[in-house]
Amino acid sequence: MSVAELLQQRTSIRAFTDQSVDAATVHALLDAARWSPSGGNLQPWQVIAVAGAEKAAVERLATETLLRNPAGEADEFPIYPAALGEPYRTRRYQVGEALYALLGVPREDKAGRLRALARNFQFFGAPVGLFFVIDRSMGHGQWAHLGMFMQSLALVAQERGLSTCMQEAWGMVRQSLHRHFALAEDQVLYCGMALGHADPQAPVNQLRSERAPVEAFARFQGF
Repeated sequence: MSVAELLQQRTSIRAFTDQSVDAATVHALLDAARWSPSGGNLQPWQVIAVAGAEKAAVERLATETLLRNPAGEADEFPIYPAALGEPYRTRRYQVGEALYALLGVPREDKAGRLRALARNFQFFGAPVGLFFVIDRSMGHGQWAHLGMFMQSLALVAQERGLSTCMQEAWGMVRQSLHRHFALAEDQVLYCGMALGHADPQAPVNQLRSERAPVEAFARFQGF
């Protein structure tokens, strides 16, 4: 399968089967993804993989934290800008509405939408959760390189018959996770990723978000 095909097939899976993924498989995925590029070969990523009892522990931690503070913990790295302009605001709105439509949750069902959000903190039923950590001293460039590493990992997983969902929602409990994993003060936990086998019967997995055409974001000069 070509890289172009993998890019088109990869999507954020929000319902997984209970089929397990063993440590050797996760290690193999990380071993392939470690060849992702980074400026100066800094390789500014650390990964924490959780499964079994440890995954259940972080799920409980998130649930208890958000029960105390449903808005999430105050944080210096918000998921979205406070004033999200166009066309980004519309894109976010449209994919959100499409998602909730597949889940059968109308806009006025606030409790239903909260329950759907809470599924993030169960890794959508995936057997493996991954957390991505970066050193606080790193700049925007290195954060971009971490993102490239995550993309590489997602594509390798797709190639090998596994599915993923990149989850910035875990940033809502970043401080609690930092303490739970006993991270150093100069480390920042960026986000999570669910990893497992997609449930082909789940309607939510039919979601395919649109992409803007090349003409909407590219300029060709000097050709």
